[in-house]
Amino acid sequence: MREDKGSYVQTQETPEKGINAFFLMFIVIVVMTILTYIVPAGQYDRVEKDGRTVVDPTSFHFVDSSPVGPLEMFNSVHHGLVEGAPIILFVFLFGGALGIMQATGAIDSFITFVAARFGTKEKLLIPLLVLIFSLLGTLIGSAEDTLVYIAIIVPMTMALRMDALTGFAIVMLGTLATGFVTGITNPFNVAVAQSIAELPIYSGMGMRIAIYVVFYLLTVFYIYFHARKVKRDPSKGVYGKFNPDEQIEIDRNFKMSLRHKLALLVLLLNFIALVVGVIKFQWYISEIGGIFLLSAIIMGVIGKLSPNQMANGFIAGAREMVAGALIIGIAQTILVITKNGGLLDTILFYASSLVGHLPASINAVGMFIMQLFLNFIVPSGSGQAALTMPIMTPLADLIGVTRQTAVFAFQMGDGISNMVIPTSGVLLAGLAIAGIPFTKWVKWVFPYFLMQVVIAIIFLIIAQAINYGPF
Repeated sequence: MREDKGSYVQTQETPEKGINAFFLMFIVIVVMTILTYIVPAGQYDRVEKDGRTVVDPTSFHFVDSSPVGPLEMFNSVHHGLVEGAPIILFVFLFGGALGIMQATGAIDSFITFVAARFGTKEKLLIPLLVLIFSLLGTLIGSAEDTLVYIAIIVPMTMALRMDALTGFAIVMLGTLATGFVTGITNPFNVAVAQSIAELPIYSGMGMRIAIYVVFYLLTVFYIYFHARKVKRDPSKGVYGKFNPDEQIEIDRNFKMSLRHKLALLVLLLNFIALVVGVIKFQWYISEIGGIFLLSAIIMGVIGKLSPNQMANGFIAGAREMVAGALIIGIAQTILVITKNGGLLDTILFYASSLVGHLPASINAVGMFIMQLFLNFIVPSGSGQAALTMPIMTPLADLIGVTRQTAVFAFQMGDGISNMVIPTSGVLLAGLAIAGIPFTKWVKWVFPYFLMQVVIAIIFLIIAQAINYGPF
């Protein structure tokens, strides 16, 4: 154990488990290459409509096959990276900016302050901490970077005579199941998916805010009732690696510095500028990345970071994004192969036939269920967007679902299942830090998962009914 900013932090090396996402994607690449020799090639005619490229649903026809050779398969990796370059570079830029922000210590300081200030008031503490972590997830797409807070929040909940699962759920359900999934301004799922779907970045924000509020309330009540049950009967708790009889002390006198407060004010102003810029000035990924970088540098100056420290923070933050950024390019490789082999439109034709047989009011629900299962294979939000949205966008056009609804279906399918699938690296790493067995976690969280699925279906039916747009 080591003490950090007044709280106890537990560090641990976690062994890699499960199948690497890149290996899974390579298997998909090989399978798709083989399918170019088996599945008939097909083609839809595409037309320009209101500045967008859309599929003519009546124009499908089979064409001569063009199988992808072994060498061409490997060449396609480079083509995929080139195709995904604008989004890949945006992810690196945003990650670097976030690295500078984290190097100031302002975000860590704020969370530690809240834990110390409200540590004896769980009725306020749980809603407040879930709010903080969910905002980190929904506004800036925090995921892996919140794992460090597990080692801060879990000892705090233990000190309050709750259990390790309560602290772990505050971080994980707050960040991922409430924040990341709803993606009000999440650059890693919504921005990527909307850019592929040719939608204005961060358009349709009202629906995402509405489901964020519903998911937030669900998360707070679900965690709170568990915490109260454990306080009444400690034997019902899940303690992981922590001893429930061990007395853990928290520095109640911890205070934020003025520099950290000013840095957080800059972060708040950044989000206000972001919303105004996107809505009023139609900012796109270049402007969004630029405003985050500018805000990060200002925060660094306020935090008295030297130029070298800011550069190192940028590099460290960008380094954290390598896997997520590269998997976008690998997903684009699959798209390159399906296009070159004539498979993309054939897949669209049969997928539209399958989903199209559903009642029109629940076509979007069918897309959501497809995304829910695809997330098992590609648990990366940006990677799944890059893989599926090139197919889901024209599919939405074919079956009468708005593109905004298709993005919403992707969001829900990608995010909700992250809490129960064994391929979610963030979940498994977090469970390892807290020492909570995966089976116990799934048993506890599964009713919550089912409630989220039902809520998502209701919102998707509403989205389809109101032609959730702009298109």
